[in-house]
Amino acid sequence: MAFEAGGSMDAEAREVRALEAEIAALQRRCQELPAPGEKPSGVRYVVPVHPSGSPIRKSCQKLPQSDSEGWESSKDLRSHLGHLKSELSFLSTLTGFNIRNYSKKIEAVTNTEVTEEGTTKVLQRHRLSGNCNMVTFQLEFQVLEIQTKEKLSSAITDLNIIMEPTEYSELSEFACRAEERRDLLMFFQSLHFFVEWYEYRKHTFKHFKEKYPDTVHLPEGACSHCMEIHSTSRPGFELVVVWRIQINEEGKVSPKLDLLTKVPQRALVLDKNRVIETAPSSFQTLLGVLGIEAALDSLIKLLCVGNN
Repeated sequence: MAFEAGGSMDAEAREVRALEAEIAALQRRCQELPAPGEKPSGVRYVVPVHPSGSPIRKSCQKLPQSDSEGWESSKDLRSHLGHLKSELSFLSTLTGFNIRNYSKKIEAVTNTEVTEEGTTKVLQRHRLSGNCNMVTFQLEFQVLEIQTKEKLSSAITDLNIIMEPTEYSELSEFACRAEERRDLLMFFQSLHFFVEWYEYRKHTFKHFKEKYPDTVHLPEGACSHCMEIHSTSRPGFELVVVWRIQINEEGKVSPKLDLLTKVPQRALVLDKNRVIETAPSSFQTLLGVLGIEAALDSLIKLLCVGNN
């Protein structure tokens, strides 16, 4: 399980947004095709091409630019539209993001100040909604493009994020940081890896619940963030593994597991070797040596041996 997001997430997120825009353009083109026998209007259609120029986009760059190069039939256009939808579905599967709605408005920026000749500014307003597994989100952001004679530069000038459900406190704090920094890349990267760790935790807890049904309990159900290990032979003796998913200031996602002990007061008095007191720190050592799954399995087996 990777702890840090790769730079490829940026390109993949752009791919998804660009494909959404192109599919919408092709759908409008399908609706505007002349009926059989009807004379073409001669209107010029241009489908936007994503500037990344990546291999997955090259098929889109070959779209006809005028009716003289036009599609032989509406079947050809619909076939190409289906191909784009397949590419979008592949990218959604690859990244875990499903973009449901997307819109973009472009407006020229007029400035009363004297600007250098040949410099143009364009403001793009983007809105999109989608989900990454169980987390749904809505984004609104603005991108300011400045075109000079030498280069084209762009920057996000505003970013608003709404996410549901809201019970994940880590995500709420992280969304606020992403908004403050106007860091759209960090948002997609960190959300992707947060969901991966969330799924891994859920599957790991489920595995141990099925393997040790009498010993392991999940108080919050399948999506629980903690796992209780009960001793059936010693009532009141219980270990609790709390598994949090942390996102630091830079957007790095990592698991944080802690061990809590719940034992009768008499057991603490009799514990001359301070085994119970040092159990949390010993568990951290076990995690570092064995890893998460093996450490949890060893902990459960230790209590099962005590039960027997």
